[in-house]
Amino acid sequence: MQAPTIGGVQIPRGNGATIRLPRGASLTDFAERIDAVPASLVQVMFHLGEMVTATQSVNDETLELLGGELGYVVQVVSPEEEDRVLLDSFDISFGEDEGDDSDLTARPPVVTVMGHVDHGKTKLLDAIRRTDVAAGEAGGITQRIGAYQVDHVHEGIERLLTFVDTPGHEAFTAMRARGANVTDIVVLVVAADDGVMPQTIEALNHAQAAEVPIVVAVNKVDKEGANPAKIRQQLTEYGLVAEEYGGETMFVDVSARARTGIDELLDAVLLTADASLDLRANPAQDAEGVAIEGHLDRGRGPVATVLIQRGTLKIGDSVVAGDAFGRVRSMLDENGHKILEAGPSRPVQVLGLTSVPGAGDNFLVVDEDRVARQIAERRSARERNALQARTRRRVSLEDLDKAIAEGKVDQLTLIIKGDGSGSVEALEDALMQIEVSDEVGLRVVHRGVGGITQDDVNLASATDAVIIGFNVRPEAKVREYADREGIDVRYYSVIYQAIEQVEAALKGMLKPEYEEVQLGTAEVREVFRVPRIGNVAGSLVRSGTITRNSKARLVRDGVVVADNLSVDSLRRFKEDVTEVRDGYECGIGLGSFNDIKIDDVIETFEMREKPRD
Repeated sequence: MQAPTIGGVQIPRGNGATIRLPRGASLTDFAERIDAVPASLVQVMFHLGEMVTATQSVNDETLELLGGELGYVVQVVSPEEEDRVLLDSFDISFGEDEGDDSDLTARPPVVTVMGHVDHGKTKLLDAIRRTDVAAGEAGGITQRIGAYQVDHVHEGIERLLTFVDTPGHEAFTAMRARGANVTDIVVLVVAADDGVMPQTIEALNHAQAAEVPIVVAVNKVDKEGANPAKIRQQLTEYGLVAEEYGGETMFVDVSARARTGIDELLDAVLLTADASLDLRANPAQDAEGVAIEGHLDRGRGPVATVLIQRGTLKIGDSVVAGDAFGRVRSMLDENGHKILEAGPSRPVQVLGLTSVPGAGDNFLVVDEDRVARQIAERRSARERNALQARTRRRVSLEDLDKAIAEGKVDQLTLIIKGDGSGSVEALEDALMQIEVSDEVGLRVVHRGVGGITQDDVNLASATDAVIIGFNVRPEAKVREYADREGIDVRYYSVIYQAIEQVEAALKGMLKPEYEEVQLGTAEVREVFRVPRIGNVAGSLVRSGTITRNSKARLVRDGVVVADNLSVDSLRRFKEDVTEVRDGYECGIGLGSFNDIKIDDVIETFEMREKPRD
C-alpha cells in the first residue's frame, strides 16, 4: 500500500505508533525513526507553516505537532532517562548500592535547610558551624549553595551530620527542589516573630514532594513579639503537627543569634533520622554523588563541590560530572584542608575537572579517562541541542520595545555568565519561566561560569545578545571591545535584583521612571468672573514660580479638591506672562475648572524623568 501524501510528499503514517525522541531532536532524528527522508519532513513542516531545516534542533511542541500530523505519538524523553540510556550504553549503573546488606555501613544524614527569606537560615547554619557566612553575602542573602559537615555528641556517641545550604530567594525553586532530592531530612526554618510566609509553604511543598522527614526550627524566639505556639498552630494547616500536639513532627525553639537550642535541634535531626530512615551505603564501590555547586577559580581552575552518596572517592580517580570530566587532582573539605578520600555523605571540593559542572549534575567514577570523555562529550552535545531548541515567550530590554512594535525583532537573546553554576542555572530557570505573549521570544544562546571573555562578546555580536554578568566582570580590554561592538553588558551582585530587573525588562516594563517636582504655590486672594473665560483666581505666589501651561492641582483646607489641572492663562495686571515668581500677584486661569474659592492654594508641578542607577 502506498504511503499517504501530505503537502504533496509521501510519508509513512504512524497510525498511533509511539516515537521516543530526546530534547532538541532534529527532523533528521525524527526521519530515522520512521524510515523517511529528512527533506520530506522539511516540506511537511513548511506545509504546516513552520520553516525548519533538517538538522535544526526543534522544541518539544514542534516535534509533537509534526507527530500529530503524521499519526505518531511523540514522547520527549526526560533528561534523566536520556542519561540512564547513555550510562547503560557504557554498562555503568548509577543510583544503586552494589553488594548485599553486609556491604552497607551507616552514613551521616544529609540535611537541607529551607525556609522564607530573612527567617535566619544562614544565621542558623552560622550557629551550627560557628562561622560567619551571611556577613560576606551580598545583600545578606545566600548566593551560592554550599555543603558542610559538622559533628555532634548524641546520646554519648559522636555523630556526623552534613548540611546543604540553599539560596534564600524565592526564584530558586528549582535549586531548592534539587536540594530536597539529594537530602535525607529537611530543617524548615520559620521565624517566631513573623510566621508562615509564602516561601515557607513553597519550601514545605518541595520537602513533602521529595517525601523526606521534616524538623521545624522555630527561630528568633528571643525577639520581642515572638510566638512559637502560633507557628505550631499555623503549620498544622499544612500537615505538620507537633509532637506535643500528638503529631509526629519535631519542633525545636532556637535562636541563631543567641546560639540557643542548637544542640536540641541537632538531637532532633538525629532522632528523626534514626526513627524514620535507614541511612546506609556501600563505601567500597566506585564513588557516586551529586555536584552541588561549581565555580571557576583563577589559580586552581574548575572547582566542583560534590556530595558523595555512595562509594569512596580517591585522589587519581577518573570522574565525570554532567558534561565535565577529568581526573581527581586534589580534594578539599569545607575548611579548605586537603583530604585523600571522601566516603558516603561527605561534601568535598574536587579539583581536576576540565570544566565547571552544573548544580545537580550526577557525579561518578569510571574505569578510565577515555570513557569519562566520551560520556561528557555526548552529554554536552545533547545539552547543546536542547538549548538550541529551547525558547520562551517574552518581551525585550528597554529600547527593544520600539523595534518589537515595528516588527524588526521577535526575540531577545541572552548570554548568562556567573561565578557559580548554581547561580547561573537558577537565573536562567527563573528567566525561562517568564510567561508573556506569543509575539516575541527569549533565547539563551550561552551560559557559563567565569569572567566575561572576548569569545562571549563575539558571540553576543554575532547573535545580537545581551550579556548578563552575575558577580563577574570582563577584563579592561574585553570591556573596551564590548563598548566598541555596542554590546549591552549588565552586571549584578545580588541574584534577586538581577531576576527582578531582567524580568521587568522581559515584560517590557522597564519604562522611564518619573517623579513629581513642585514648581510653585499660590494663595487665592480673590475670585474674578471673566465672560467667555470663567473664573480667574487673583493670587499671591507664596513659593517658587508659577509657569503658564504647567500642571496644577487645587488644595482646599489641606485636601486636594481637583487634580490634573493646567495653568491655561497667567496674567500680571493686563499683560499675559509666561511665569510669575514668589512675592508677586497674578491672575491664574485653570481652563474650564471654575470651583475656585478664596484661601484655596494652587500648586503647580511637573513630572521629571528619574535617572536610573
